[in-house]
Amino acid sequence: MKEIKDLTLKASQYNTTVLISGESGTGKELIASTLHVASSRRDGPFVVINCAAIPETLFESELFGYAPGAFTGAREKGSVGRVAAADGGSLFLDELGEMPLDLQPKLLRVLQERTYYQVGSSEQQKCRARIIAATNRDLSAEMKKGKFREDLYYRLNVFRIHIPPLRERKEAIPGLADR
Repeated sequence: MKEIKDLTLKASQYNTTVLISGESGTGKELIASTLHVASSRRDGPFVVINCAAIPETLFESELFGYAPGAFTGAREKGSVGRVAAADGGSLFLDELGEMPLDLQPKLLRVLQERTYYQVGSSEQQKCRARIIAATNRDLSAEMKKGKFREDLYYRLNVFRIHIPPLRERKEAIPGLADR
């Protein structure tokens, strides 16, 4: 865990995308939060979006927001979305392996061009948030199955932190039990 802590602090010094991998319950969100707090973006927002908890039909508008009148039932003023809410801070995409395949090219555009479009808008928006992603899935295997885009994987995997499960780091159990 000391190596992971050191790697996290090192990654926090660079304004690059970070991919955190590990089984459920290993502390991926804690590492993402530490990355944010230790970075120059610490005074900006830390916005979390759980990719597994949002229905596929709402995912794009939740992530990118929507323009006024973009669809029936939309708020009169529209919605800024999580990318804009994280402006100047960090956007943490938890359970990224659950992201719908048809939305992956749009996230790829955010990573490559640092721009996106709100649903129902033709006005390009700037992304000024740092992207931190986490997954409990083997994205390499998902790519081979055609469930995850290869180009997106390589854009996300710029700086990787893998957290082993607790069963592989039994020396951490006494400290966790004391807490």
